[in-house]
Amino acid sequence: MNIAILSKGPGNYSTKRLKEEAKLRGHSVRVINYAKCYVTVESGNPVIRYEGKEIGGVDVIIPRIAASLTKYGTSIVRQFEMQGVFTTSSSISIVRSRDKLRSTQLLARAGVGIPKTVFARETADLDDVIQLAGGAPLVIKVARGTHGNGVVLAETNKAAKAVMQAFYVEGVSFLVQEYIAESAGTDIRAIVVGGKVVASMKRQSLDDDFRSNLHQGGEGTSIKLTDEERKTAQKAAKAMGLTICGVDMMRSDRGPLVLEVNSSPGFGIEKVTGRNVASAIVDYIEQNARGKRRKDRVGA
Repeated sequence: MNIAILSKGPGNYSTKRLKEEAKLRGHSVRVINYAKCYVTVESGNPVIRYEGKEIGGVDVIIPRIAASLTKYGTSIVRQFEMQGVFTTSSSISIVRSRDKLRSTQLLARAGVGIPKTVFARETADLDDVIQLAGGAPLVIKVARGTHGNGVVLAETNKAAKAVMQAFYVEGVSFLVQEYIAESAGTDIRAIVVGGKVVASMKRQSLDDDFRSNLHQGGEGTSIKLTDEERKTAQKAAKAMGLTICGVDMMRSDRGPLVLEVNSSPGFGIEKVTGRNVASAIVDYIEQNARGKRRKDRVGA
């Protein structure tokens, strides 16, 4: 098959691993910087051009869309979809996953465990928001962000109010979540491919930072999920309509709580666990790319 990896960074570990594994299976692989693609939109003729030439003959795309380029990147994915090209992540599921409120609403509707969350903007009664979220300490997040950026821990109600007022000045919407003390500084990342968990690790912050993301200096160790955690990761992926994703969870006194579902998870987990995530993705492509195009049934 002719596989195109849509990635801004051909030197990124995840991109290199996908290319390596696909070539080992005898597939033709090309890395395309989606940020440099451009399209022509006309009835019945969805064209994509790159480096002055039309892109053709692609059987499969693997989108690795950066959060900062979600809108443009997914428009390129959508153009490939209009050509009937198989994609490992649909354009709508990527957009869905990048909106923290939208994804939290979908997870809640599907019955997935999540921290208590209040969504607000500058018009909100801040004291009421704090009370609804359970009072300080509280975690406050901008509605769009990744790698732990735009996330603040407010240890007092006064501090929480100050953070929300700062977001008000910036004109951004934000989420206020309860703080899970028993999981402070640690979380679990599970990689789901085709409805199966193929790798999992625990991430631990190395200092007093409550965020455990590897991008924030966290340390990962291999971990065996409980049955409940594995089922929660699978349920979260399904709720988001993502066949390939990273599910971030916390262990709490009331069971696993999902923090985020990442549509373009990094492959650093391979180094931590020894699991071949890239190979699992190529397996999924080989088993599904030649079948009928699946419909997105999430509904939002």
